[in-house]
Amino acid sequence: MLPAVPLKIVGLHGFTDRVVFANYPHARHALVDLLAANLTCSHFLSPNRGKNFMCRLQCMFSHTSSSERLSLEDTQQWSQSLERLLESKYGLATFRNFLKSEYSDENIEFWLTCEDYKKIKSSFRMSSRAKKIYEQFIKAESPKEINIDYHTREQIKRSVKTPTMHCFNDAQKIVYGLMERDSYPRFLRSDVYRTLLENLAAADATKG
Repeated sequence: MLPAVPLKIVGLHGFTDRVVFANYPHARHALVDLLAANLTCSHFLSPNRGKNFMCRLQCMFSHTSSSERLSLEDTQQWSQSLERLLESKYGLATFRNFLKSEYSDENIEFWLTCEDYKKIKSSFRMSSRAKKIYEQFIKAESPKEINIDYHTREQIKRSVKTPTMHCFNDAQKIVYGLMERDSYPRFLRSDVYRTLLENLAAADATKG
């Protein structure tokens, strides 16, 4: 009879949960796949800190193929650069959740919004979207005001009147630099990242 396999997971909102799969030799693989494959699940992104972490895991159990599974090697590569982290679907989702848990996600949300904005082809949609971005992130006292200098803020204020795909470029570069110097190093030192690495390493070890 196989022993129960305990696996400790630190929830992305600071909750620690211990999940035990009795007599299941692939428990670590299953839970790591479960966590990695569905980090973009709406329940996982929810700021509702009172939800039980196991319920979030259950809502994630569904739709990943073996080719899409997150590997230890992939996760280790997130530490190479912020660019490498953001290129990874799972890396980006994990980073966003980490920032949400700290109530400091305005920079990554602005950066992602700008990436989407630059894909807009319609001039009408671009104009409408540019104004919304300004109201949400740029304008003083806006809901998710980002930390940029006065000159850049005023330049954007003028440019959104006749917006182009490049009107947020300077602010996006500033925000990327802030994440690179502050948020990203904190993420690499976080329990979220370290625990994920540990569990992936443990899963690999059971394969041998």
